[in-house]
Amino acid sequence: MRYYIDTNVLIFSLSNNRDDLSSKVVDILSDCVNTIYVSSVAVQELILLYRIGKMGHLRFKSETDILERIKKGDIEIVFFNEYHLAKYANLEIVAGHKDMNDHAIIAQAMSEKIALISSDKEFANYTAQGLNFVFNKR
Repeated sequence: MRYYIDTNVLIFSLSNNRDDLSSKVVDILSDCVNTIYVSSVAVQELILLYRIGKMGHLRFKSETDILERIKKGDIEIVFFNEYHLAKYANLEIVAGHKDMNDHAIIAQAMSEKIALISSDKEFANYTAQGLNFVFNKR
């Protein structure tokens, strides 16, 4: 199967500390039959977190090192495009959920009909709009 991972799951998978990943998500990420994708939006979030000093525990050497580690982890970066933007424009925003990056990642997964794995409980509120959501219960 194909799966998108949210920024938080990307961080947990790059940390090599599986404590923040449920056994179900570890199984999904470890199964070589599955293809794992990450939105370029999530990668941008991670680079920003690195630049402002919030990713010191991951010991990245540079922004380029982040990209290399994603590639080494067999995670494919999919760039946000006009089809994703069209879905984003029509996404009904759930009350109180104001994170535009989350909305973009959700819209990208929905437009491609690929399940999205996240630790963010808010994502479950988008299943009625067609999001196939896998919750990473930590």
